[in-house]
Amino acid sequence: MAQILVVDDEMGIRELLSEILSDEGHDVCLAENATVARAQRARARPDLVLLDIWMPDTDGISLLKEWAAGGQLTMPVVMMSGHATIDTAVEATRIGALDFLEKPIALQKLLATVKRALRLQEGTALPGAGLVLANLGRSTLINDLRRRLAQLAGVGAPLLLRGEAGAMPELYARALLAGNAPFVVATARLDDPAHDLLQEAAGGILFVEELLLLNRNQQKHLATLATRSDRHNVRLVSFTAVDPAVLVGGHAFDAGLLARMGELSFALPALRQHAEDIPDIAAVVLAQLVETKFCPPRRFSTAALNSLRNFAWPRNLEELQQAVKSIAITALGDEIGPDEVEQALAQLSGDAPDSATLFLDLPLREAREAFERAYFEHHLGREQGSIIRVAEKSGLERTHLYRKLKTLGIAASRKDDKD
Repeated sequence: MAQILVVDDEMGIRELLSEILSDEGHDVCLAENATVARAQRARARPDLVLLDIWMPDTDGISLLKEWAAGGQLTMPVVMMSGHATIDTAVEATRIGALDFLEKPIALQKLLATVKRALRLQEGTALPGAGLVLANLGRSTLINDLRRRLAQLAGVGAPLLLRGEAGAMPELYARALLAGNAPFVVATARLDDPAHDLLQEAAGGILFVEELLLLNRNQQKHLATLATRSDRHNVRLVSFTAVDPAVLVGGHAFDAGLLARMGELSFALPALRQHAEDIPDIAAVVLAQLVETKFCPPRRFSTAALNSLRNFAWPRNLEELQQAVKSIAITALGDEIGPDEVEQALAQLSGDAPDSATLFLDLPLREAREAFERAYFEHHLGREQGSIIRVAEKSGLERTHLYRKLKTLGIAASRKDDKD
């Protein structure tokens, strides 16, 4: 049995949906407007929200944005409307909505959508969970960036994202998705040409996390995919933290492939460029950690948020997210003060170089191996040694991941093999 919140200003629709979903064995709560929905959401996180777009007090899109900005979009949300345009539906899914139901809602479509949403709720990849573009801040820089990405979303040409290490490029790449189109991370799967990545990503995005990491064989496979992507309506989006001239001249990356992947280029900001957003971002990350029961209820004091804002964050969003996670689990009280933040930041301020720069002076094979070792050690620590979750994050089959860790000399437990 799932807890489902239905938010709609029409009594007849609320009662109809309640009857249908209750007959399916679900516990249904009803809200006639955004005010009541906020109160319901504040009391407990539902397993699913069915949210009407057009409501008299606050429309559903605004409420969705509010939940995303406040770190409360940790449950699947399905939008409903009889008058919404395609642009409205696309906007909702970019903010973090899972799906869109057009009124009058067909029974089979409703049940199938609810089933899919609840199945996703049991997993780990809710589209609005974690940092998304909607909760990345309110600065002029980020607002302009949102508008520019919205323009780029309507273009099908390959796009190269450029920025510093730790910029979390996948966050921006996902903001380019239209509706419920697929998003496939290709990097680790380029080793095996048997994977039909284009078919899997048809109508959506094929994303390459860091071009620097691709060996010649992977570059060859990617070039083949690039020549066929138009036939499958697949958009290629990639990222690199390395200057393109260095990537080609210093790391022997295929110049023709780079030109193809970079038909369009977009610069991602370093976190220090919009430092005024850091308090909001940190508060969102902490709220989501509380929501997911990672830590007890916590909040940052104003002084603690100022300490976070004034830090340099050489590894950008990824470093901020990890620091908040560490602070949240080690804090001693409900309110996190500046002393606890400063103690955590002291461990980060050893003038560590940018991770891409760290490997640039090494031969390509050694640089790739050093990056992979750092990558897997990072994610094993983040996922508390869970091979299942690291395999999901990296896009590797579990057996392949064990072999890779063994090659890199990283010890891995098989404790969750039975899951």
